[in-house]
Amino acid sequence: MHYLVTGHTGFKGAWLVLMLREHGHTVSGIALDPAAGSLFDRAHLSELLTHDLRVDIRDGARVRQAVTTTEPDVVLHLAAQPLVRESYRDPRYTYEANTLGTLNVLQAVEHARGVRALVVITTDKVYRNVNQFWGYRESDPLGGVDPYSASKAAADLITQSWMVSSGSGVPTAIARAGNVIGGGDVCADRLMVDLVAAFSSGRAVRLRHPEAVRPWQHVLDCLNGYLTLTDALLRGECSGEAFNFGPDTASFVPVGAMATAVGSLWGTGSLVELDEGNHVHEATLLALDSRKAELQLGWRNRVQFGDALSLTVAWEKLVRAGGDARAVSIAQISDFLA
Repeated sequence: MHYLVTGHTGFKGAWLVLMLREHGHTVSGIALDPAAGSLFDRAHLSELLTHDLRVDIRDGARVRQAVTTTEPDVVLHLAAQPLVRESYRDPRYTYEANTLGTLNVLQAVEHARGVRALVVITTDKVYRNVNQFWGYRESDPLGGVDPYSASKAAADLITQSWMVSSGSGVPTAIARAGNVIGGGDVCADRLMVDLVAAFSSGRAVRLRHPEAVRPWQHVLDCLNGYLTLTDALLRGECSGEAFNFGPDTASFVPVGAMATAVGSLWGTGSLVELDEGNHVHEATLLALDSRKAELQLGWRNRVQFGDALSLTVAWEKLVRAGGDARAVSIAQISDFLA
């Protein structure tokens, strides 16, 4: 099976390339250049790809050409501007990448031949957040205060409309997931990236909202949800639906508590301090109810919170000590799949 991953140079995209290869699939990708020090570069993933194309997802003509050229059986759309704080700094780019980019992928798939399944990845932040402790269900209303959340909610709605109105006949579903962690992330404004950078250099980490609760999930659990949903589409099931893929409530942990736990695992007298500056709005509580995926797809979250932290810290320490990034990643994937 040939998979096309949009956003394959990003953190989740790179892990997805490796996971698909471990499943025995061929993989192509369209994305922007990888960030400096990314997993994509460190693991030399371009060597594993049938097509490795640099395409701005906002360019509809080039997206359509890329889908036509690669001739995929399955399209997994991950490409996005994924950061809340960056969305405040550059809202226009965020809206264009996340909404117009999604529409471009949908239209490219509609005009392509041979695509058997399409999964569009949005986020847990598509839900209208009222700070409830119980998780949001797929039937709950969508919304978004910050530009990132609003743009992803719009992308979700665009996809819902396309699934109803498109005449392409391509089985399509939406996947929603949240705060993923794992080795090799270098994206700015992500907690685990900040923790690793600080603790590895002996500095204290400064937290904006230590009381904010997040549903922390290892990246492999999240990606396993995407692939489980893809398999259902290929069997002729679940088209036109949306699914949450999140951890259980034991992984709903405050930012401060997570930072302390990672500092303990790092083991270098790691310090955590409060950043008391003025900050843009960020949700203080957000969780998903994933029972639909569990009951309908047979998916479940396998890696518990403490193990997710341990896997992430172990990856970073091994690779920083000279370990091969691809080999370390594949070893963790193999253990997960086993």
